[in-house]
Amino acid sequence: MVKHRENRHGQKAAGGLGAKPRRDISGKPPVKAAHASRPAKPSRDHGERAAEPRDAATAPAAPERPLMTRSGERPAERVPVILESLGAGDFHLIDSGNGLKLEQYGPYRIVRPEAQALWPPSLASHVWDNADAIFTGDTDEDGMGRWRFPREALGETWPLQLLGVDFLGRFTAFRHVGVFPEQIVHWAWMKEQVEAAKRPLKVLNLFGYTGVASLVAAAAGAEVTHVDASKKAIGWARENQALGRMEKLPIRWICEDAMKFILREERRGNKYDIILTDPPKFGRGPNGEVWHLFEHLPLMLDICREILSPKALGLVLTAYSIRASFYSIHELMRETMRGAGGAVESGELVIREAGLDGRTPGRALSTSLFSRWVPK
Repeated sequence: MVKHRENRHGQKAAGGLGAKPRRDISGKPPVKAAHASRPAKPSRDHGERAAEPRDAATAPAAPERPLMTRSGERPAERVPVILESLGAGDFHLIDSGNGLKLEQYGPYRIVRPEAQALWPPSLASHVWDNADAIFTGDTDEDGMGRWRFPREALGETWPLQLLGVDFLGRFTAFRHVGVFPEQIVHWAWMKEQVEAAKRPLKVLNLFGYTGVASLVAAAAGAEVTHVDASKKAIGWARENQALGRMEKLPIRWICEDAMKFILREERRGNKYDIILTDPPKFGRGPNGEVWHLFEHLPLMLDICREILSPKALGLVLTAYSIRASFYSIHELMRETMRGAGGAVESGELVIREAGLDGRTPGRALSTSLFSRWVPK
């Protein structure tokens, strides 16, 4: 079940190679350092977490591409928008509290850290104690740990389904399980757009991780390009494709640095009708390219703007585990889309507790910030 609630306000409130570089929203000049796709860790739909950050100067340099100087009116705005999921398919959030969340993933009940669950749990302790798998160790998003199986040892993977797509859940060393269910609202929106279009659509999924979004889009009828820097993540995505017997669907699986890929697409003049991007705070590409969200996001969005088709249906940005207001990415998206018309809607993705039965609404757990440009 997906709900879309919003409070609407009025309409208030990057570069050609020969253009003069323009400072980004942080006041810093465009960065020449290399950029990266999501690191090889199961982080927000993407491979196994990379090592600690090193000096970006040690990474190979990428050609500078200054930000475009945009003109025209900024798109209308819709803020704040709360996109809410009460679960879907084989997933729902059972309960949360005391810095933890209790989730249902297919046949398994799983306990994982969740720093934003500041309240006490609603359900009795024996319900939590009866979980099939509990992640222990570093509670930081990037921290490593291990899984404890109180009842019986479980295999590394198990089958799951969301939005009609089969895929594998997996117990990883970084507490993730191969899917980020708050993204269900974006995937459901994308699925509706593809199915309603009276023409074939091209979808680009940047930082695509295990490919669930790519499979949803392709199953709906889109031609999909899936990009991730992790060979392991690409391999997992192909496993998911095979599991669902979807090998014949038009998906290009590309293991490459995300910034390098979109720069090349811009040079080639390739266009996409929908772009999904879910970048990490920090990441590395396959050749040591460095990605820092606050430094490189303005340029990434600027390039994405250039590779949107003339009849594009959306540019979707999700930002997870960052210390920022949704207004930071909201205003960046509006500046990026100056002169494009349409509207930018931004806010938070939340998952609502659904109880043991999956149908009893409880508290809302905030998971991510997002900003989405749509043409109308």
